[in-house]
Amino acid sequence: MNETLIPLGQVAAIGGAVALGPLWWWRQRSRASSPAQRLRALTLLTAFLTFDLIVFGAFTRLTDSGLGCPDWPGCYAAASPIGAHEPISAAQAAMPTGPVTHSKAWIEMIHRYLASGVGLLILTMTVLSWRLRRQQGAAAPSPWVATWTLAWVCVQGAFGALTVTMKLFPAIVTLHLLFGMGLLMLLAWQAQRFEPRRTPAPAAVRWAVTAVLILTVLQVALGGWVSTNYAVLACDEFPTCHGGQWWPALDFHQGFQFWRELGQRAGGGFLGFEALAAIHMAHRLGALVVFTAVLGLAWRLRAGFPGFSRALMAVAAWQLVSGLSNVVLDWPIVAALAHTAGAAALLSVLTVLLARLGRRLS
Repeated sequence: MNETLIPLGQVAAIGGAVALGPLWWWRQRSRASSPAQRLRALTLLTAFLTFDLIVFGAFTRLTDSGLGCPDWPGCYAAASPIGAHEPISAAQAAMPTGPVTHSKAWIEMIHRYLASGVGLLILTMTVLSWRLRRQQGAAAPSPWVATWTLAWVCVQGAFGALTVTMKLFPAIVTLHLLFGMGLLMLLAWQAQRFEPRRTPAPAAVRWAVTAVLILTVLQVALGGWVSTNYAVLACDEFPTCHGGQWWPALDFHQGFQFWRELGQRAGGGFLGFEALAAIHMAHRLGALVVFTAVLGLAWRLRAGFPGFSRALMAVAAWQLVSGLSNVVLDWPIVAALAHTAGAAALLSVLTVLLARLGRRLS
C-alpha cells in the first residue's frame, strides 16, 4: 500500500507546485473582478490548460512514452525519473529504443505532473463554486456542475493509471482520450454559464449543432482507435488507400474487436494488415461525413452566427490539412499533434455554441 500511496502523494505535491504558477497569475489578473468573474476566469484558464494537457498527452503517446515509467503513480516507485535513475538505465541498456528510456520517462512523468496540476485547479474551482453559491444563493451557477467535473477528472485519472498498468490496452487508451476531450467540453460549457445572454435560435439549429457534436465525438473516438492501434499508415496514399486501391481487403471484424491486447487479435495472434486498414478506412469515411456536416452547419450559421460559422470553417480546414499531412507525409509528429489539437478545438467550438443557444444548467 505504501509503495502506491507515498509516490501518489509526492506526484500530487509536484502537481500542486505546477498549479501554483497558473493560480498566482489568475489571482493577480482577476484581483479587481467580482467573485463570479473570477470563477469564470479560473474556469477558462483550467480549460486552456486542459487543452494543452490533451495535446501533451498526444505527444506522450506519439513518442511511445506511455510506458516510459512502467508503473503508476510514480516511476519505479519514485516521484521522478531522478530517483529512478538506476532502474531506468538498466531498462534502457537492455532495450536502447524503449519502451523505457530516460527521455521517455521524463515525458511520461511530466504528463502526470501536468494532469495533477489540472486536477488541483478543478478542485479549487469546485470549492469556489460552492463558496459562491453560499454567498449569492440561487443567483449563482449550480456548484454541482463543478463537482461533477471534479468526479470526472478523478475517473480520467483512473483511466490514466489503467493505461499504464494494462500496458497500453487500446480500448483503455481510447477511453482515456475520450474522457480528456469530455473534460475539456465540460469546462467549456461551464465557462458559458457565467454569461447571462443567450442567443435565440430555432429549434432546428440547436438540433443541428447537437447532431454535429455527436458525430464529432464519434469521429474522435474513431481517431483515437486509429492512433492507439498505430493504424495511421495502414493507408499510406490519398485518396486511394494502398497500392492505388480505393477499397483494399478490409477486416472490420478483427479491427473492431475492442477487448484485446495492443497488436493482438481477440482470439490470439497478431492483428493483420487488413484489420488495420479497416480501422483507417472507417476513420477516413467518418472524416468525410463529419467534414460535410461541419461545413453544412457553418453555412447554416453564416447569417445569424457569423463568428461561429467562420470558426467552424477554419477548424474544418485545419483538420483536413493536418489529417492529410499525417498520411502523405508519413505521420510526422507535428501533423499528428495538430490533428489532435484541431479535434479538441472543434469539440470546444461546438460545445460553446450549444451552450450559447441552450438553456442555462443552473
